[in-house]
Amino acid sequence: MTGSTSYRDAGVDLDAADAVVQRIKPAVTGTWHDGVVGGFGGFAAGITIPAGYDNPVLMMSTDGVGTKAEIARRAGKFEGLGWDLVAMCIDDLVAAGARPIAMTDYVAVGQIDIDMVSTIVTSIAAACAEAGVALLGGETAEHPGVMDADAFDVAGAALGVVEHGREIDGSRVRPGNVVIGIESPNLRSNGFSLVRKVVLDSLDLDDELPGTGRAVADVLLEPSLIYTPAVLALINATEVRSAAHVTGGGLPGNVPRVLPDDCDALIDTSTWEPPPVFRAIAELSGGHVDDLYRTFNMGIGFVAIVATDAAQTAINTLAGNGRRARVIGEVVSGTGAAILH
Repeated sequence: MTGSTSYRDAGVDLDAADAVVQRIKPAVTGTWHDGVVGGFGGFAAGITIPAGYDNPVLMMSTDGVGTKAEIARRAGKFEGLGWDLVAMCIDDLVAAGARPIAMTDYVAVGQIDIDMVSTIVTSIAAACAEAGVALLGGETAEHPGVMDADAFDVAGAALGVVEHGREIDGSRVRPGNVVIGIESPNLRSNGFSLVRKVVLDSLDLDDELPGTGRAVADVLLEPSLIYTPAVLALINATEVRSAAHVTGGGLPGNVPRVLPDDCDALIDTSTWEPPPVFRAIAELSGGHVDDLYRTFNMGIGFVAIVATDAAQTAINTLAGNGRRARVIGEVVSGTGAAILH
């Protein structure tokens, strides 16, 4: 028997890949500016460092959207995934004080669905455009025989720049500082392995999620807010002594990453109301909302620590940039923990 040497017979559709490239080109190049070096469709592209840095430090981050992608696949809703991906990557950078300037993406699929891949990449480009980040390029990789035909995963990497010595690393945090919490209206991209087990074992995607008045799919697939532009404005307005992007592990897992060893953050959970989705998850799991704080953001997606006399400036600056925030705690002497009460 003679074996086939056709790439298409092996499950890879080069024509579909080319079609995706042409469809996404306007969205991707729409994020470009004069600082982008290279052309669309080449092997690599670059970006010049923006003016205003004397001793620039380049920082990088990488992340994905996790198993939220599986819910999107089952629901056939892909429009929000780009916002999730960009938020996960660039909000990590700004937590270190860096201004995100460029990003690349990677989409792995079992078989290329032109509409699906184009929708995802177009949403990545839209999120990059909102944040002032150039989407320099990416890769769509087809994995026939390894992934199911309709399976996919999305990841990305982001590049940022900060003036040497102006990094935010928590070293300037002192007892008496205050913790500012920036609101998140939804799950963002974290905890979805638990969400799938708890919620989707009990409800279908088109069922109403208790307490929300909305379909399960619509609530779970709400896109992430992007905090970067508002946090950059905050950094310019006052001294940010520490910052944390609240992702997997919630407040107890992420705030200690940016605290000195001799300080604790006392966080008062009565200062905000978790969005209804978290109460629904608690109800369906048979647990209590308090049990979820080590998994989810619980309504606080980003934290900044500032001096007490800078708190109102911080809140006002964030509000002026479209992000609601409030004082949710204080820093005390301790051992580097986040203590919720």
